[in-house]
Amino acid sequence: MYHNQAFQSEHKYGCGPMGRGKFGRGKFANFWRRAGGFGQPPVNIEETDEAFQVSLFAAGLVKENVTLSVKDDVLTIAYPGTGETANTEPTSQEKYTYQEHMPNGFERSFRLNNKVIVESISASYTDGILKVTLPKNPETNKPAQTITVA
Repeated sequence: MYHNQAFQSEHKYGCGPMGRGKFGRGKFANFWRRAGGFGQPPVNIEETDEAFQVSLFAAGLVKENVTLSVKDDVLTIAYPGTGETANTEPTSQEKYTYQEHMPNGFERSFRLNNKVIVESISASYTDGILKVTLPKNPETNKPAQTITVA
């Protein structure tokens, strides 16, 4: 992510600088081939005067299975998925003619850079969007200052 943003995305399993990996590499290799390029759920990060809002598109999840944790100033959002792979045979009840969607697991991590009041983080899941509110720490979030050139 850009150097002027308040916190940075952490990447695992061969993912690139914007949270997307390369075809056929890492933990999400099979998911990449099935989903046409999205190795992890896409994320939008919005900044307001009071907080950062992380919106993660994750339709079809069981919200009770989503975990959020903060350790060493890194927020991790994880979902275990069903543990299925592309080679898994469907059960007798699952007789798909064609299938593009499978609830796969994922993990997204974001470095907070001491910009967030960790004790006040909140999350909600509605209409397939996980929204995580990260209240800004007023001590470390100073407004930009204009410097006059003499």
